[in-house]
Amino acid sequence: MAFDPDRLRAHAFPLTKSRYTARDAILYALGVGLPFGAATEDLSYLLEDRLTVLPTFAVTLATPGMWVKAPELGIDWVKLLHSSQAAEFHKPLPPAAEVVSHTRIKSLHDRGAGKGSICVVERRIVDAENDTLYCTVNQTLMLRGNDGFGGEPAPRPTPDLPPDRAADHRESVQISPRAALVYRLSGDVNPLHADPEVARKAGFDRPILHGLASYGTMGALVLRRFCDGNPARLASLSLRFAGVVYPGDRLDCEFWRVGDRVFFTARVQDRVVLDQGLATIS
Repeated sequence: MAFDPDRLRAHAFPLTKSRYTARDAILYALGVGLPFGAATEDLSYLLEDRLTVLPTFAVTLATPGMWVKAPELGIDWVKLLHSSQAAEFHKPLPPAAEVVSHTRIKSLHDRGAGKGSICVVERRIVDAENDTLYCTVNQTLMLRGNDGFGGEPAPRPTPDLPPDRAADHRESVQISPRAALVYRLSGDVNPLHADPEVARKAGFDRPILHGLASYGTMGALVLRRFCDGNPARLASLSLRFAGVVYPGDRLDCEFWRVGDRVFFTARVQDRVVLDQGLATIS
């Protein structure tokens, strides 16, 4: 069917439930690269008898799946690009729980004919038993094949840029060659991240790492360095996916602390792959 922006804006997402255990939280931590080196401080995210759940694990829970492929929406999903990710962490996740997500189209803006459109999807993740709100996720999608429908132009917020000075902290993380194969076990089984033939058809010479795996890596680094490993101190985390990360790459990360905010970027050699990174902490 043809793309209808009004139909997309009004799209009713079903409530989605998921149950996770300590094993799922540990598998996620392995998928985003923990432990970093031989650091024993990361064992609290990896051992059941002392388990602390990474806050960013919430972004994998109770997802609506490949909803963009629904024929009635008319989305050219092959050209879709996940451009940025943001989340607010309201309460630490317990080691195991059943959660439900409430998902809606938060905004949709046309960038003009031939320029695609911007769609922001909001997902609120709450405890299925007591309605505790754990996390609010905002996912920004570039619908590169759907545009020309008019309406209000997309807002142009001031990007979150680090201060013009030397970084307060630098850290490098070696991405495992198996990282994408591990991370996909947390729910994103898109073959782009596992099958070389699919990756080549998409224009890459080999499978690429999930953007949300890099997101989780940055969240874990902020948690270790600026929050003393305490999930309750990480209030939010946002970033833009500026380039492709491959399994086996090395992420060279820089961090700037300004009050309760931590700005960050990441490079692979001379390529910026994550930018406009911002964490708020307490």
